[in-house]
Amino acid sequence: MFKRICKITFIAHGATVYSMDGIINSNPKYPKLNDFGEEEIERVCEYLKKREVSYDKIYTCPSSYCIQTANIIAKLFKQKAITVNLAQRNFGSWNGSFYMDLFKEFGSNALAQTPENGESLVEFNKRISKEIDKLIKENKGTRIIIVATPEIIQSAIAKALSIKPENQHKTLIKTGSLTQISYFENWSSLIYSGYLPL
Repeated sequence: MFKRICKITFIAHGATVYSMDGIINSNPKYPKLNDFGEEEIERVCEYLKKREVSYDKIYTCPSSYCIQTANIIAKLFKQKAITVNLAQRNFGSWNGSFYMDLFKEFGSNALAQTPENGESLVEFNKRISKEIDKLIKENKGTRIIIVATPEIIQSAIAKALSIKPENQHKTLIKTGSLTQISYFENWSSLIYSGYLPL
């Protein structure tokens, strides 16, 4: 039997006005969750409560909407969310643009492009991978939650399944969804992806 090192449940932050309109956002301080986003996270909490699984730690990206989401979940487990260095991708000149406009301009390979004054997808993936590897090392033998942006979760899935960067956006991660990955010594296994509690 394979010995699991760590199990991570990634939770995508609740909806914001930007996420609902498909607007690219690099601003870590804005916007906050909207009413629908809060409802999404309430459903996540109900799902987690019914499962009756304990989590050793709850981590969050530094974006305000991730912190807000993580604090709601942490309250359920009577914990404090720990902010870690999992910053969202720096979209540079794309910040404030519509995702659909990018796809119209660049086609299906749009998000693999590097925005002016922004971060390449390869650089982003390396940064996210390094931080997740660090969290796995620090949490051997545990179950943890990481509240993150959909792009960060797509990056984690891409690494787990060896998906090419130009294809990782094809893994649909909606706000308020859960994704679980089990990490072993030299490989990882995607348990489920983009699950939306009813």
